[in-house]
Amino acid sequence: MWVDNATDMLKISSPTLIVDQQKATANLQKMQLRAFKAGAELRPHFKTHQSGVVGQWFLEAGITKITVSSVSMASYFAMHGFSDITIAFPFNILEMDELKSLMQKVKINLIVSSLSTLEKINQCIEKEVDVFLKIDVGTHRSGIEANEKKVIQDFFHQAKKLSNINMVGILAHAGHTYHAKGAVEIQSIADECSTKLNDLKTMFSERQLLISWGDTPSCSMAEMTAYFDEWRPGNFIFYDVMQYHIGSCKLQDIAVAVACPVVEVHPSRNQLVIYGGAVHFAKEFISADNGFKLFGYVVRFTEKGWSEPLPGAWLASLSQEHGIVQLTSEQIEDFRIGDVIGILPIHSCLTVSALRDMRDLNNHAIPCMKS
Repeated sequence: MWVDNATDMLKISSPTLIVDQQKATANLQKMQLRAFKAGAELRPHFKTHQSGVVGQWFLEAGITKITVSSVSMASYFAMHGFSDITIAFPFNILEMDELKSLMQKVKINLIVSSLSTLEKINQCIEKEVDVFLKIDVGTHRSGIEANEKKVIQDFFHQAKKLSNINMVGILAHAGHTYHAKGAVEIQSIADECSTKLNDLKTMFSERQLLISWGDTPSCSMAEMTAYFDEWRPGNFIFYDVMQYHIGSCKLQDIAVAVACPVVEVHPSRNQLVIYGGAVHFAKEFISADNGFKLFGYVVRFTEKGWSEPLPGAWLASLSQEHGIVQLTSEQIEDFRIGDVIGILPIHSCLTVSALRDMRDLNNHAIPCMKS
């Protein structure tokens, strides 16, 4: 279902993802320009939108090299015209058969941080495969820590002995920028990580290794000219409330909202109950020092997209299917059961994933509101 104007909102009867194509493509153009000025190649991460429809917008913008987070996602986008795909997740050797089948169709780049995984790939894949070593630059989620230089040297030394392995570079994701407070702290993280990664690169100068870097806050805000060879941001295509609070984007850059039916109105407590819960948004929230929890901003749909967030209104809590929207005493009078309101999500990646059945291109293509 494609939503082109407010009239089509009447067709919505359950939580529905609404994408503003104009905002999304503007975000893409801005990120392309930032990467170009920084001297980096943009290899965007598609885990945020997970859509062949949105993928087409990237193809039209000249983007042919992409990043995904799973073998199945790589297979999906291989079917939608992408032939050079990095799977930016520590390779799961239990998916070896699926990988081998996929590599017969498109070029796949893998990431590893375990020598045993690398040896298994070399044993099972009968042709040369490009591999990045995952470096932990401070997120402490996966990878070899950047200061473990001896371990990294030994890894490359052993990898050189494997006939089907081509170590093309080192790859990092600075996930801790999502907990940073403002541009200065994000710039500091980017500066520190650039020093660490380029220091590692000089250890293997004869190899001309690539440095692959990815996180939306730094790619959106930091000055990173000549820092990295490749950028892999993903969230930037839609942005979200979290990115707005970090400072990565403006409110008007957020390109996705979830349309939710109103099922109850409670004037006594200035609250709405909406059909839209944790199974649609996930349960991420922004927490204030006073214990206040923000699960999303509330907007009204308009002829050209959606309004600015309603002042004093927010998505206050989530259970499995229910959402509780808090309003002011004046706002509550404007809502009726059967209305459809919009929620700007805290984390668009998780929200899209929760509603990922809409990525299919037949009955449930991602709705798009063209502003």
